[in-house]
Amino acid sequence: MTEDINYQNTRLAEVYDLDNPWGQDNDFYFGLAGPGISHVLDLGCGTGTLCCALAERGHRVTGVDPASPMLAVAGRKPYAERVEWIQSRAQDYRSDHRYDLIVMMGHVFQILLTDQEVLAVLATMCRHLKPGGKVGFETRNPNIDWAQLWGTHAPVEHTLPSGPLRETLEIAGQSGDLISFQQHFQFPDVTLTASSTLRFHSRSQVEDFITRSGLVTREVYGDWDRSRFDPEQSPEIIFIVEAGR
Repeated sequence: MTEDINYQNTRLAEVYDLDNPWGQDNDFYFGLAGPGISHVLDLGCGTGTLCCALAERGHRVTGVDPASPMLAVAGRKPYAERVEWIQSRAQDYRSDHRYDLIVMMGHVFQILLTDQEVLAVLATMCRHLKPGGKVGFETRNPNIDWAQLWGTHAPVEHTLPSGPLRETLEIAGQSGDLISFQQHFQFPDVTLTASSTLRFHSRSQVEDFITRSGLVTREVYGDWDRSRFDPEQSPEIIFIVEAGR
């Protein structure tokens, strides 16, 4: 039996952390919060790994995600009770809170496929940012041949209490700055297929969106070690953004 679904599916949400353990990206965004107590907004928080780590440190944290199964996983983690969890798309989120730090990690920025969606999310960030606050998010460098790179990935295997899980990735299509792919999750009793499309923005495109949103680009890094962005070599384009004056 095969089903075509996404992370609104409970079983996929429950295995998400196996493929996305704490990594250099988490270290980077965790460090942006600084040593003092900050009010942090995580847009597209997924299963809440970063949110709960920030809450453990004592920060006041709001995690926003549109997928209720992902938020259910987040809510079972240690320190989850200290986090405000909101089910919403990033562009629809509204609050009276103003934040010292707003993050969008995990390449969530790339699921924004239209200019209108990008500008709406940046407007949400601008609206909720405190004076002197900062925003951090990333997108993959479009000068890297991601379709070719992903197409050569070996299958990933995990052992679950219910049996083995085998994951494969298939490139479904490429058009302009969009790449579509399918991830197949072969459980013992069912194969689930998650279909996704990502947009690969250039640095100049994103900086133009930032300016149009009333924000200002302060730093651009090419990787999680804060190395300078190299358009030919860097895997990431990581933006640190502040409110305009």
